[in-house]
Amino acid sequence: MHDQIPTITFPDGRKIPALGQGTWRMGENRTKAAEEVRSLQSGLDLGMTLIDTAEMYGSGASERIVGEAIKGRRDEAFVVSKVLPSNASRSGTIAACERSLKNLGTDDLDLYLLHWRGGYPLADTVAAFEELKKAGKIRAWGVSNFDVDDMEELETVADGGNAATNQVLYNLARRGIEYDLLPWCRDRGMPIMAYSPLDEGRLLHNADLIHIAKAHQATPAQIALAFLKSRSGVISIPKTGSAERARENRDAMDIHLTAENLAELDRLFPPPRRKTRLEVI
Repeated sequence: MHDQIPTITFPDGRKIPALGQGTWRMGENRTKAAEEVRSLQSGLDLGMTLIDTAEMYGSGASERIVGEAIKGRRDEAFVVSKVLPSNASRSGTIAACERSLKNLGTDDLDLYLLHWRGGYPLADTVAAFEELKKAGKIRAWGVSNFDVDDMEELETVADGGNAATNQVLYNLARRGIEYDLLPWCRDRGMPIMAYSPLDEGRLLHNADLIHIAKAHQATPAQIALAFLKSRSGVISIPKTGSAERARENRDAMDIHLTAENLAELDRLFPPPRRKTRLEVI
């Protein structure tokens, strides 16, 4: 019997599981497409209903994988996609969203993000997001790879305070956001979406994490995900193309780290003591 996946509340009141599914690099190898679709469907079966993708991933191929996975199950999924900054003019954002909707085979997105800052004014991108909301093409919008100064600038733009989330690199080995960005978002009731929660697999080979995992009869990946579960206001979105690994990720939600466990993780992976530049991959 599984524990329920904890939920995170978005500013509009929607509650989303704190463990979702990433899709970076999905769709790049046609021979793996069927397995990738099955993995996402397995994740849906297990309650990992948030699926994150982007127009950049495989130049739309990842979105098409997601579209196959959610076919006939759209109501079960919370679908997130992103617009490239090079497309993020007012008209370009709207056109990019239409392409993403076509790739995904859906009429709307639950959440649409600006992938990172580019050359177009934030005001233009936000205006496009708000237009898409009014048209029913997206239910909410947010940003990705924004540091505190970016978020503060966003707040000065008309309707910029409507941002629903900020998706950033966050894991045990990269905890810089805990110094200022994570508290800033928490103060505003804005969830953080943690991409690369396993540090692109590097954490799986960390000897200290392996030792802790053995004590829990778990894997290093599960301990890394359990750590993020312990952070309030954080949704982790690990990517896997394997249904078996999707189940392993889900099982991480059944792990309850003690105060002693968390103190040990702080010793091995120290939290930041000063402001650091936002890390990105």
